[in-house]
Order: sequence, then structure tokens, then C-alpha cells
Amino acid sequence: MKLAELYILNQPEPYKSILLHLQAVVEHTIPELQLLYKWKIPFYYLNGKPFCYFNASHKKQFVDVAFMKGFHLEIHQDVLVGEGRSLVKSLRYVSLETIDNEVLVDVLIASRDLY
Repeated sequence: MKLAELYILNQPEPYKSILLHLQAVVEHTIPELQLLYKWKIPFYYLNGKPFCYFNASHKKQFVDVAFMKGFHLEIHQDVLVGEGRSLVKSLRYVSLETIDNEVLVDVLIASRDLY
């Protein structure tokens, strides 16, 4: 089993359920992504370049799906979180119920189109 998958499976709830759902949506939407384990977190690469990553913040109690070219996105800026980062913006989830699959898929496709 890959280290990135172990990261997800070893998370306590609700993080594990959120991450598993996000993994399924990401991999279904853009099957050509490669899941790696970089900087101690699951990191997706597209055509050999960093695309997005998952980060479960236990301290702040959310899961981030962070997009490497997030500041270049023109859609859903109202829900993308930048928080002092210069390139990366993320979608942030505190529970499975807070995941809007349509927004997630939109952002994934728009991000893919930047590569």
C-alpha cells in the first residue's frame, strides 16, 4: 500500500471519511493524476507537476484540498481559502456534509485546464 493511502486510512474520524470521499471524487474526475506522498501528506501530480494535496488539520479541525495554482482560478473564489499563501488556495471541509461535489469537480477541472 502507498504511503499516501496509509496517511488517509490512518486518520481518525471524521478526517478519514472526508479524505476517502475526496480521493474518490478527485481520482474519478481526473484519472490521469498520480497520487504520491510528499512532505508527509498525499500529493497529486499531473504530468509530473504538483497539482493538489490533502491536509488533515487536527488542530484546526478541517481537511484542506489545496490547489497549487489556486490563485489563477477564476471560479468559486468565494469558497477558496488563501490565508496568506501566495499561490495555493484550498477548499476546506469540516465534515462530509460540507462537501459540495459540484464545486469540487468544477475546481478540479478548472485547475486541470491550467496545466
